Order: sequence, then structure tokens, then C-alpha cells
Amino acid sequence: MAEMFQGGVHRASRIRRAVVIGNGFAGAENQSIGLVRALGLWGRQSVYRVTRPRGGINEWLHWLPLSLHRKVMPLPAERTAQASHPDVLEADAKQIAEMARQTFDTDGPLLVVASGRDTIPVSSAIKHLAPENVFVVQIQHPRSHLNRFDLVITPLHDYYPLTPEGQGQIPWFLRRWITPREPPGSNVVLTVGALHQADFTALRNAASAWHAELAPLPRPLLVVNIGGPARNCSYGVDLGKRLAAMLQNVLWSCGCVRISFSRRTPEKLSRILMKEFGTNPKVYIWDGEGCNPHMGHLACADAFVITADSVSMLSEACSTGKPVYVIGAEHCTWKFADFQNSLQERGVVRPFTDVQVLELYTTQ
Repeated sequence: MAEMFQGGVHRASRIRRAVVIGNGFAGAENQSIGLVRALGLWGRQSVYRVTRPRGGINEWLHWLPLSLHRKVMPLPAERTAQASHPDVLEADAKQIAEMARQTFDTDGPLLVVASGRDTIPVSSAIKHLAPENVFVVQIQHPRSHLNRFDLVITPLHDYYPLTPEGQGQIPWFLRRWITPREPPGSNVVLTVGALHQADFTALRNAASAWHAELAPLPRPLLVVNIGGPARNCSYGVDLGKRLAAMLQNVLWSCGCVRISFSRRTPEKLSRILMKEFGTNPKVYIWDGEGCNPHMGHLACADAFVITADSVSMLSEACSTGKPVYVIGAEHCTWKFADFQNSLQERGVVRPFTDVQVLELYTTQ
């Protein structure tokens, strides 16, 4: 630890407060919140957010740096972080750094935890403006100049481009542009998957909160979490048809099945499962209305089936120690295929086949 923080470990050990900087995406923000919870600082944090213009032509401008994007398409007042969530402030590096300096003598150093590409300019600026008053943790690989941060936490598969397999997939004339270009330094912590909030306390609380609805259900309870196609894990309605057929094959062995879609799930795919199971008394499909049962499902499920596109959902389910089955891993490419391979090599997931799930249930 002393080597990792290069003299900053004493400063880090006195941290009693935190700032979380998010980008508006649950997958990124949950990682920062999960780290703050694990450090015992939840309840002593402030939450900030960087907001990028969205909708219409903005979807074609997401590759621009955030500052330039806002100049090209100014953010309407009603779209700011505070307008959408009164308890979440729009992130301003100068204000946060000034607050850290002014309160340092009374409150000690400020932990800054940020996740996502759009948060990098803000978190690095805070470190530059108040280097002696903050400890900055950047989650997800910032691509370059990692010395801007006290600590970088990133999945192991982000370093896939440095492996022989990764190098073999990159044309030689593009290799200088693919990051990362060097092995992790002493301020980098590698994880297998994504950080998240599903720790022991959160699952225990979720089990209590969802006890009345989930505890009486017949067992075994199979939870199916469906994400959506991504750039490096592309699939279509064929996956939905295959999933529906395989679920029909194992349905007789389940006490019940609960299916959840994400915001990224294509409507064509969700319609296939709704048509197949919408009237089946053994199957519950969450339609996005009411309280999200996700944490309750993590706490109370006996097994999971999860589409391969979501690193976050897989990381959460694997952390419960329950059987996790993946569908669609063959569609993953590049570093996401490496992530799927690492999970299978560690024995924490298996490909979803109706035979395997039947074996699991008949031995319970």
C-alpha cells in the first residue's frame, strides 16, 4: 500500500468524507457508489454529475470531448444534473477543489471517486487544483496519463490490447492509437469485473425489503436478466427466440421464473419473451413500472441467466456465489470476449444450456 500510494497512504488513511462524480449512467455511477459504500463512507458523501447533451443530433456528437460538445450544443437549464435530481449537483472542478482546500484543516482530505469518460477532465482537474487536499480515484481506464490520479481501478480486460491475442487483432499501423499502450503501473488496481453496490449489507436489506413478495414463491427461483446489444456484443431477435425456447425447456423444473429487461433491451426482443411467457402463471415479467426488483432478485434468486453484453449485471450476480448462466457469449468480440473467457476460466459462470440448468435443479 505504501508503494502504491507513494507516500500518500497516510493522507488516504485519514479520509472521512467523499465526493462521487457520475456521468448519468447507472453502470458507471454504481461503481463509484459501491466503492464508497465498501470504504464505510456512505452517508458522508456528496454526489455530483457531469451532464452531456442528449437526444437528436447529440447522439452523433458523443465522441466529442464534453467541453467542446457543450459549446457546440449548449445544455438547456432543465437538463442539468440539479434540475433532474435536486440532491445531485453539476460537477465543477474549481468549486470542488476550493471546497477541499477550505475544509481541509477541519475535515481532512477529500476522497474523490469518479467513473466514466466524461468525468475524467473534472477529476483530473480537481487533482491538479488541490493536489495536497484530495485523493482521487478514477474508475474505468482513463486511456492516457494515469499519473493524473492517485489510484485507477479498472477491469483486467481493459489491458487485453497488450496481450498476444489482442495484438494479433490490431493492424500494425493502428497499434500506436490503441490504448492502453503500457502495462499497469503501481497506482493501478485490476479487477475481474465491475465494481457494484451488491455487497452483503445491501443484499441483506434487499432480502428483507422484498421478503413479502419473493419469499413465498415456489422454488427454485430462476432470475433472467436481459440487457441489449452493444458494439462488442451484437445480437438480434434470434437470441431472444433461442432464449425463449431454452426457458420453455427448463420451465417445468423451476418453481418460478422472473424476467427483467434493461433500458437497452430492444423492443423486438422483449416482445418475443412477452408473447411467449406473458400469460404463463409461473413467469413474472417486470415491465419497468413500480419498484425495480433487481436487488431483491440478486438477494433471493437460486440461479441466474444473464445476457453476455452486461459486465455490470454479470459482476453483481457472480458476487452472490449462486449459479450464473450466460447466453450470447459467442457474440462478444475484442476485450469483452476476453472478459467472458476469464469468468468461465474462474468457474463463476457457465454457458446457458437447458441440460445444464436441468442438472442443477434436479440435484437440489
